[in-house]
Amino acid sequence: MPSDPHAATTGPLGDSEETWPVAATRDLHRDDWVVALRRDEVRLPGDEDGPTFGRLVLEHPGAVVVLAIDADERVLVLLQYRHPGRHRFVELPAGLIDKVGEAPVEVARRELREEAALEAADWADLGTAYSSPGISDELIHYFVARGLTEVDRDFAPDHEEADMEARWVPFAELYDAVLAGRARDAPLALAVLLAHARGLAGSAGGGR
Repeated sequence: MPSDPHAATTGPLGDSEETWPVAATRDLHRDDWVVALRRDEVRLPGDEDGPTFGRLVLEHPGAVVVLAIDADERVLVLLQYRHPGRHRFVELPAGLIDKVGEAPVEVARRELREEAALEAADWADLGTAYSSPGISDELIHYFVARGLTEVDRDFAPDHEEADMEARWVPFAELYDAVLAGRARDAPLALAVLLAHARGLAGSAGGGR
């Protein structure tokens, strides 16, 4: 049976960094915002004269998502309309890493203040995950925030954010909503499942 040339021969299973040749690239949309769309003509490695194939790439600076949990094991969720999805989604405080050199945890602190008017004394890194690597290079950094205190919000929300509703929900209820498919925002689901699996929330983290 032929061996798989891409199979790892040593070490644990995991993603590996790799870059295929790009013969040409063309911007389809680019303005003064941080997200852009381009089309790359990609070629198989080692086949310099071979045919190319087009792939769309949504350039993204990365983002943070914050699972903020209070002393009663409740999570601060945001109910926000998202036009592409045509739903008002249950989400977590989140935001773009749009300042060069800013550490993800500092972005998380800023977004928690801006979107939830909260500060946290304790931060736990849940890890990172690519949102949809077949179309975008967006990498999200996930955090659990505890030791919460209310603070003044230092910005004025507009557009969808002006209509956003904040709500405190027991972690157990949120966990059930994710498993039942009632809360389908992928970053929220991943944050909830990671926190539960790592014992940072839910029964292992002090809740029901």
